[in-house]
Amino acid sequence: MQLTRFTDYCIRSLILVSTRPPEHLTTITEIAETYKLSRNHVVKVVHRLGQLGYLHTQRGKHGGVRLARNAENIKMGELIRDVEPRHSLIDCSAPGCCLSHDCRMKSILNRAIRLFYGELDRYTLADIIREPEHVFELLNLHDELF
Repeated sequence: MQLTRFTDYCIRSLILVSTRPPEHLTTITEIAETYKLSRNHVVKVVHRLGQLGYLHTQRGKHGGVRLARNAENIKMGELIRDVEPRHSLIDCSAPGCCLSHDCRMKSILNRAIRLFYGELDRYTLADIIREPEHVFELLNLHDELF
């Protein structure tokens, strides 16, 4: 299974925002520049994460984003299910498959997906950013807040 770039950008954005103190607002420009991403892509990512309740967004001159929930309460499987557009590995209807009415492969793949998300649900965003200082070093931001 390959996750979409959008999902990747959602995860990256949450990682950066979650390493900041709760009172700190991270701007879209900061996220885009840190990861060398298109600002337009980050705008879409932040908007969607705000709609889903992962980010609190504040508009205006001193605006930005911060986590809307604690990192300990953001399960990675739930996040990926929320932002990933496809949840199946195979589409038996396009083009139609003559085996689809009695094929075991689809049920095997569906079980694999459930196990995949189940494993991801064992981890939270807090598990990913256990050492914010180290994440900042990896992002070359070590002088900003620590």
